[in-house]
Amino acid sequence: MTANTPEPGAGTTGEGTRAVRAGLPAPVKHEPSMPGPVFAAHYHLPGEPTGAYTYGRDGNPTWTQLERAIGELEAPGVDGTETLVFASGMAAISAVLFSQLRAGEAVVLPDDGYQALPLVREQLTAFGIEVRTAPTGGDAQLEVLDGARLLWIETPSNPGLDVCDVRRLADRAHAGGALVAVDNTLATPLGQRPLELGADFAVASGTKQLTGHGDVLLGYVVCRDAALAASVRNWRKVVGAIQGPMEAWLAHRSLATLELRAERQNANALALAQALRSRTEVSGLRYPGLPEDPSHAVAARQMHRFGCVVSFTLPSRAHAERFLDALHLVDDATSFGGVRSTAERRGRWGGDAVAEGFVRFSAGAENTEDLVADVLRALDTALDQRG
Repeated sequence: MTANTPEPGAGTTGEGTRAVRAGLPAPVKHEPSMPGPVFAAHYHLPGEPTGAYTYGRDGNPTWTQLERAIGELEAPGVDGTETLVFASGMAAISAVLFSQLRAGEAVVLPDDGYQALPLVREQLTAFGIEVRTAPTGGDAQLEVLDGARLLWIETPSNPGLDVCDVRRLADRAHAGGALVAVDNTLATPLGQRPLELGADFAVASGTKQLTGHGDVLLGYVVCRDAALAASVRNWRKVVGAIQGPMEAWLAHRSLATLELRAERQNANALALAQALRSRTEVSGLRYPGLPEDPSHAVAARQMHRFGCVVSFTLPSRAHAERFLDALHLVDDATSFGGVRSTAERRGRWGGDAVAEGFVRFSAGAENTEDLVADVLRALDTALDQRG
């Protein structure tokens, strides 16, 4: 359990400063500025089981530092929030949904969100929970919100990159007595802060850009208050979906460079999107940072950065595969947000309502001119190799 109370000046310091300092303990002479990971299944516990650390499934000092750091980034101006870390993004998503919903209640999910959500929907339905769905774009979830217990928002959506108005949806949901959770994975805390926009939960896979090196699985939930956090924490305890101390330490270490990585990756994504505008073989180009993008107006109001992911469609599966094979600086891999650019033909997994030639591209931290040149060269190669 970590209660996140903003430090003095937290709302005025720059994002890079907050990222570098987030979650660090007070300096102690001759001690490291960031303590190493604590490996402990149990703790010395004479007498009554009181105190912060009683058993390894319930708490760990390394988690505490990371939870404090994430809370400081997700909700620097919100008092009383609590953050909990999990073994993965799906563990965090499941913790919110299954801790807050009961049989006979209704939940509203996006029908264009993360591809594992249909699996979650099946399990919710099996537990007697009514699941309603609507697209992210145009705030369409408002149309199926009446009487729901919880509204789940994913903005920008993955992989289609639609954006919805979080504050508008949250206000309407709260007026009807519903809780609001926002999947903030693609935006990160430096791109969007859902609790400041009215959400009750900010949920994310820290596997992606938050940690940014493709070597850590991590999920987290930032809860608006202690009462909400208690039920999520209890679910984590019951299920045991806990973060390992080494992974937590690696994640915390990675936060220090988050702003630096985000700046380069966002710049690369925008430059790539701009370069793709003129390609006649490219259709369905989406990036919220482009002024002509359907989501730009809403994104510009509520986002601080537009993210590192660009999506577009090539004429066919074969065309997309030729393009991916021709890339030199980009890994053909799933996930997104890493310092090394990745791209994939999203249709290979099934579950996403996308064309066979749909490509999700995650801009890394390479030099912008090198990355754009590699993509344009690969597009030319894919055209030249047509049968």
